[in-house]
Amino acid sequence: MQKPQITRSQQIAKTRLFKVEELDLAFSNGEIRTYERLVAGPNGAVMIVPILDNERLLLIREYSAGTDNYQLAFPKGLMEEGETVEQAANRELKEEIGFGARKFSAMKQMSLAPGYLTHKMNLVMAEDLYPESLAGDEPEPLEVVEWPVDDIEAIIEQPDFTEARSIAALFLAKQILDKRV
Repeated sequence: MQKPQITRSQQIAKTRLFKVEELDLAFSNGEIRTYERLVAGPNGAVMIVPILDNERLLLIREYSAGTDNYQLAFPKGLMEEGETVEQAANRELKEEIGFGARKFSAMKQMSLAPGYLTHKMNLVMAEDLYPESLAGDEPEPLEVVEWPVDDIEAIIEQPDFTEARSIAALFLAKQILDKRV
């Protein structure tokens, strides 16, 4: 298939986190359409599945304004200018759970809603953890939740574990861990 040609791109709104662009597209079959998309920051983001002592996953519980409640999820955050995925993942771990990692395994880069959002999330597994903290930008301390690696399936049953990216990261991590057994 031939990608449509963008004939016009115009920013129609801007927030602290996103720009909204309007795109005029010309498709190869002659159709002309106008789309809108949210344009995320240029650096992407990371989500980390930290494994402590090969026995426990570390998750965080934090307030989520979108759902107006506390959610159980894996540590995550935006990548800063010039950071590699591993550097961003290590920084976020130190800020959110008080651990760094010596080993990172890339699992997948994924999008959330590719029809409307340019944001990319890099999912990584972090192992060989060591205690180290950095000050983060969270408005309140995050609750760190330990979960046994041998009971991964039970996380899905938790009513506050609903974030699609965390669920995807959990399944990818489980595939990796199952291959090791």
